[in-house]
Amino acid sequence: MTISRRTALTGALAAAAATAAPRARAATPGVTKTTLKIGNTMPYSGPASAYGVVGKADAAFFKMVNDQGGVHGHKIDFISYDDGYSPPKTVEQVRRLVEQDKVDFLFNPLGTPTNSAIERYCNHKKVPQLFVATGADKWGNYKQYPWTIGWQPSYRTEAQIYTKYMLKEKPNAKLGILFQNDDFGKDYPNGVRDVLGKTWSKHVVKSLSYEVTDPTIDSQITELQAAGADVLLVAATPKFAAQAIRKVHSLNWKPMFFMTNVSISVGSVIKPAGEQSAIGMLSALYLKDTTDPTWDNDPGMKEFRAFMAKYVPGGDITDGGYVAGYGASYTMWKALEQCGGNFSRANVMKQVTNLKKLAVPVLLPGITVNTSPTNYHPIRAMQLARWDGTSFKRFGEMIEGAPV
Repeated sequence: MTISRRTALTGALAAAAATAAPRARAATPGVTKTTLKIGNTMPYSGPASAYGVVGKADAAFFKMVNDQGGVHGHKIDFISYDDGYSPPKTVEQVRRLVEQDKVDFLFNPLGTPTNSAIERYCNHKKVPQLFVATGADKWGNYKQYPWTIGWQPSYRTEAQIYTKYMLKEKPNAKLGILFQNDDFGKDYPNGVRDVLGKTWSKHVVKSLSYEVTDPTIDSQITELQAAGADVLLVAATPKFAAQAIRKVHSLNWKPMFFMTNVSISVGSVIKPAGEQSAIGMLSALYLKDTTDPTWDNDPGMKEFRAFMAKYVPGGDITDGGYVAGYGASYTMWKALEQCGGNFSRANVMKQVTNLKKLAVPVLLPGITVNTSPTNYHPIRAMQLARWDGTSFKRFGEMIEGAPV
């Protein structure tokens, strides 16, 4: 069954869209005098369904924008379809969005394997594939795929940060790596290799992968412990991240434990795994953590909390997916404002790739969004943090990395 989510449109707006001049529709698909149609795919079901809250945040954000009058007189019609984190389904849903729904562009489609499946199609059709919800390093390849751009920090750079910290704290570290067997997961051993180079075999005692269709990763965790690893790096989606935390704890294993940033949501990972089981786990942050009392009186987080209370009542405020969706949607909104009412695909792409020091309310202080025609990695800085049983505590300096 296909799941569709749209921001609410009034009957008058729907009628206006239906009667817009044919010539205008042909010139700019998805745009009428009063509406702007945006497409999205999201895993509302399947092995990565924990990420579905990102799509809910996107839809709620554009509902808020519409309530405030829209963008340059245009109300946003946000169409989000369930792809179950299945690349073939993503292809089907994106073709539907582009060829039947006639969206102007895609925004924040989630998943590395799923976005990889539509990248060629979008670039061939010159349909902007904007702020994809995945940190795969390849989204910065502006020369080969000029119509596709990322948003969050590169996974590869994140892995470089972890490896450098590991070597500083444990010069003789024995590292075990568990990664999802796709472009998302593979960026992590690649980032480790960037730093270790010829010393890879000296430090990496075992590197194992898993498939998203696997029921569990317990055997891989046990094998990594048996290999003698005293450092563990896990690049997994929330379901498997929670399993890894539980298994490491049940084995009474005490490695230096790094978890990918995309799977440290308190609501969807830490709580299911057990808050006490994750104590000491390390990650790198670029977003403010709603469970951290540091941000209780922060203006940006107050703005986010007010948004959640009004537009996502009942939503789990501790789920970092809502924060990520809000941040990406805020960035998209500001890029649309820069369009000056010209929502042609070419101009939308031009504005998205010309964002300068954009402050986003939910980003950590000192981190801004910056893009250019030759920089498709909008966010490059992160800060290390450690889970203390109640929240992630940041430490050290803000670290910026340039993908290799």
